[in-house]
Amino acid sequence: MKKIALHWQILAALILSVLFGYFFTEQVDYVTWMGDLFLRALQMIIAPLIFSSIVSGVLGLGSAQNLGRMSAKTFGYYLVTSLIAAVIGLLVVNIFRPGVGADLGLTEEAVELEAGASTFGDTLMNIVPTNIFQALAETDMLSIIFFAILFGFFATRIGARYKNPLEKGFNGVFEVMMRITMFIIRFAPLGIFGIVSGIVAEQAHDLVNIFSRMGVYMLAVILALLFHSFVILPLLLKYIGGVNPRLHIKAMSVPLLTAFTTSSSSATLPLAMEAVEQKSGVSKKVTSFVLPLGATVNMNGTALYECVSVLFIAQAYGIDLSLIQQVIVVMTALLASIGAAGIPMAGLVVITIILSVLGLPLEGVGLILAVERILDMFRTSVNVWSDTCGAVIIAKSEGEELKV
Repeated sequence: MKKIALHWQILAALILSVLFGYFFTEQVDYVTWMGDLFLRALQMIIAPLIFSSIVSGVLGLGSAQNLGRMSAKTFGYYLVTSLIAAVIGLLVVNIFRPGVGADLGLTEEAVELEAGASTFGDTLMNIVPTNIFQALAETDMLSIIFFAILFGFFATRIGARYKNPLEKGFNGVFEVMMRITMFIIRFAPLGIFGIVSGIVAEQAHDLVNIFSRMGVYMLAVILALLFHSFVILPLLLKYIGGVNPRLHIKAMSVPLLTAFTTSSSSATLPLAMEAVEQKSGVSKKVTSFVLPLGATVNMNGTALYECVSVLFIAQAYGIDLSLIQQVIVVMTALLASIGAAGIPMAGLVVITIILSVLGLPLEGVGLILAVERILDMFRTSVNVWSDTCGAVIIAKSEGEELKV
């Protein structure tokens, strides 16, 4: 009998989990442990995978010139696509104006977000770890990436007697981590069933009320995300990368479905790396450098969501933001999302920062809490999709022959 493809297994698990979570809310605790275990397994391999992959990738690049070129391409792509996403968010929210006449009675108590007080300067300072082992233990992505790039770069400057075994060793560790990743992927359908069942069960009692009151806002966010995902990024793939967008999105089905259900770019990173390398044909040196950076600093979907949400809150309170203020929203979203990328409820943290900058009421965050988890699933998928598109485009610019 022909084996069912993994992405179809995940899709079936997604549908069944929605039905199970909605109709069997009392029994959902019997399956949520599978989701918790799946996420723990993914989180277990993130730090060693990122460190070994970046060191291996930088060693593979060889010279400082190659590293500089790759860095410039990577950060250039992430900056441009995030800026485009944020502008799309502004256009959509100004067209739909979902906050005008919004029912403020839906507000929930705004949670305390300690990270909201962190400035962009603090984020830059904290990139340099005081203890790399602590950074690894806490999965501090920016610090791990910084040290790994530094380690890899200076490893290329030592003699061949030490460099060659070091390179082989890190390549070996990376290969082991990818084997573990592929083993964990086999249990993705069960993990996703547990995760989504729990989410649906939490929201089941109030779904109709939420959609009736927040439907226009949710529609604005989702339409903007879909436009960026299925129009802007495919155009970049086709006309800049010279690849077939349909083939690439098909190759990315497993990490995209996982990103949608887990709402975590970091947790999806191992699956994205495996898919980009094995199915789209991107080399290890590009995959291991571009994707870990993307999981931390490239937040297309989050930047878009933040812009829509801040303007929605302003509209709900009857505050008209000028063009200059809207530009400030875009720039603050781009800068703040880099620091907030690796922390829980990252989107809400950045929104509180933007509200503070503009002097808008912070309690406005309570307006969007009811639908935060649902929209988080969509924007995380866009974040991961943009990361993988970036890896493919940069690989093509390096002259690589791909499978897509």
